[in-house]
Amino acid sequence: MSDFSDVLHNLAPTGELRVAINYGNPVLAQRHASDNFPQGVSADLAREIARRLGVVPRFISYDAAGKVFEGLDTNTWDLAFLAVDPVRAEKIAFTKPYVLIEGTYLVAESAPFQSVVDLDQDGLRIAVGKGAAYDLYLSRELKHASIERAATSPAAITLFVDRNLDAAAGVRQPLEAYAQTHSGYRVLDDAFTTIQQAVAVPKGRDLAQAWLENFVAEMKRTGFIEEALQRSGQTAATVAPE
Repeated sequence: MSDFSDVLHNLAPTGELRVAINYGNPVLAQRHASDNFPQGVSADLAREIARRLGVVPRFISYDAAGKVFEGLDTNTWDLAFLAVDPVRAEKIAFTKPYVLIEGTYLVAESAPFQSVVDLDQDGLRIAVGKGAAYDLYLSRELKHASIERAATSPAAITLFVDRNLDAAAGVRQPLEAYAQTHSGYRVLDDAFTTIQQAVAVPKGRDLAQAWLENFVAEMKRTGFIEEALQRSGQTAATVAPE
């Protein structure tokens, strides 16, 4: 393996490590209450990557994964933390996943739906965050229900409520947080997909991707990721197997 200077040049050819942080997925990233700095497992991983490469990361904030993906077209970032998806893989090189999270539905308490399969029916309308991993997945897999897109994942919940749609799709943890603080709503017990969260770089940065692959494996093996999830209160998330 080449030395760190070669990896850094391949990963951050401008000389600055620009890290995309998606606050639209609170399992992975949160704003620190006192100074607004990024925290959570993705920020912790980014800081450890930067420490090993001898640079200071510059965090670039996003409120939706779809917007992170769009940032590729303007060469905005060098490193990101995104769900693996074949559409994204056309432009992104992913490591193996480091965290697994569930995609499921928020529905009205009185709704008849008991399983995710109940939502794929003619005439049903599902709110999603545009460009999110679960939007990409459902766009391929739903055969009967229709999708209505909001700009972000939190906005998808608002869309679901305001338009009296049949469900809001999303990551389980923020959907459950909403249901716990708003009476009249519940989250389905099962999931329509397991979302694989991975470290991402623009396609073509092969040396950086190979180094990051080894890095992610080490972070899983040593317990770094598990500890980062615990520090940020995301104990329901699952560390991906090696």
